[in-house]
Amino acid sequence: MKTSKKIRFHQRNLLSLKKFMNCRVPDCKRYQPTDYEHAANCATHGLWILPSLVGGSVLYFLSLDQWHRVAAWIYGSGLTGLFITSTLFHTAAWKISHLRRVEQHFHMCDRMAIYFFIAASYSPWLMLRELGPWACHMRWLIWVMACIGSMYVFFFHERYKLLELLGYVAMGAVPALVILSMVERAGVCELAVGGIFYVVGVVFFKSDGLVPFAHAIWHLFVAAGAGIHYYAIWRYLYVSGPLLQMSR
Repeated sequence: MKTSKKIRFHQRNLLSLKKFMNCRVPDCKRYQPTDYEHAANCATHGLWILPSLVGGSVLYFLSLDQWHRVAAWIYGSGLTGLFITSTLFHTAAWKISHLRRVEQHFHMCDRMAIYFFIAASYSPWLMLRELGPWACHMRWLIWVMACIGSMYVFFFHERYKLLELLGYVAMGAVPALVILSMVERAGVCELAVGGIFYVVGVVFFKSDGLVPFAHAIWHLFVAAGAGIHYYAIWRYLYVSGPLLQMSR
């Protein structure tokens, strides 16, 4: 009798869980979020579009010279572009998924935006801090990496998911080694904390079908990491002014 009650209890839990999360799918197939998950995916990035616009504008008006203004424009565009493309893709995946080709284009743009967001996030540090004679080349190399990553998405979209994930990790890790070579270290701690949020969030990024609202949770980790990095840029590169003479 007790065993049958436990079975019914678990069955009810599974039925209630299916409202919020579909079953895990093989790597060769795409996970199909529930309507609740679709809504959460849209909201958890859509809510940050306006704050990112405001944040980029604040940095622009705090700029001391043209280099600060260019860095603010690049960073603000990358930050806002990430949230806009993500929201558009998840909206398309929710409402017009039957238009498979259109949805795929939105998905490709979403994946490409991540590369340019990473490059834009590093740009203020690479442009406004003094770097060594070799490290300064990262200012343009990071954009080459973003273009290569985007070309990979264009030609091999969704074919080698693990390789694509490793590309994002490498894109985030390699410039960090250059940042650590800076003479002025203020803000490095915040950069590390923000990076930890991104890395931990990857666990949820790969947990669709295992954790309810896994992708939306990943979005929240991205927003938290971006918020910490924005604070570091605002605090150490704009509010306090250049601590060292900028290297052109």
